[in-house]
Amino acid sequence: MESRRNSSVNVVLEWIEKQSRGVKILIGVAFVVLVLVAFKLCLRDEFHFLYFVSQLAHIEGMIALIYKLIKKKTCSGLSLKSQEVTAISLAVKICCSFSFPHYLLAVLDLAVLVPTIWVIYMIRYKLKSTYVKDHDDMALKKLVIPAAVLAILVRPRSTDYIHTIPWAFWIYLESVSVLPQLRLIQNAKMVEPFTAHYLFALGVTRILGCAFWIIMLIESHGEYLFFFGNGSLWTLMNFIAAIVQTFILVDFCYYYVKSIIAGQLSVLPLPV
Repeated sequence: MESRRNSSVNVVLEWIEKQSRGVKILIGVAFVVLVLVAFKLCLRDEFHFLYFVSQLAHIEGMIALIYKLIKKKTCSGLSLKSQEVTAISLAVKICCSFSFPHYLLAVLDLAVLVPTIWVIYMIRYKLKSTYVKDHDDMALKKLVIPAAVLAILVRPRSTDYIHTIPWAFWIYLESVSVLPQLRLIQNAKMVEPFTAHYLFALGVTRILGCAFWIIMLIESHGEYLFFFGNGSLWTLMNFIAAIVQTFILVDFCYYYVKSIIAGQLSVLPLPV
């Protein structure tokens, strides 16, 4: 019975694999819509549940990294710069979160920031000899500086610069924080299993975050677009950032699930 089920799943995955990129995108969109409908029908408190689950997925990914660093005593395949960008965006996000009544945001983000800082410490000092710096060659300034410039130029329309600029900065930076990790994988020509687990968990985090974003748009009849401030260009960029940080890992998550089912986790396509 189990082998038949796996066989059926493999047939479906193989059929999807043969389709054009456009068809794959349509299938992905249809799947997301079905998930959103399911959430809408089943959930009563979308904010707390979705955000909690998304951050829990991120924490699960961090646990995979922690296990690797402690048990395997190697940080090969991990991007220090991606972890540093994540830590920066989380720190700014936590500071911004205290300006709003939902302190749960800050608590959950802190639960992710602490292990992230620990991973950075392990890569920089304890396991420095196993860190392949040449593969982790994406300059942080290529991410931080554009995010900072965008935050200054495109932010909520308000004179409260102390809050609006940092808020826009973490949104932009978070949307591209995984790029150094994907670049490292390209350079290394391989995806180490524990790194794959982490990236999949991060992908789930992004997908759930996007699901919450879209559900709140539907629930508020579009007013959620202006929750963090007004301005047509800011609204557009806020929406683009939410979509980018989700779909940047969709392909990887698809191949991860396919590889898990086939029992071939080490055979993953390199991200492009």
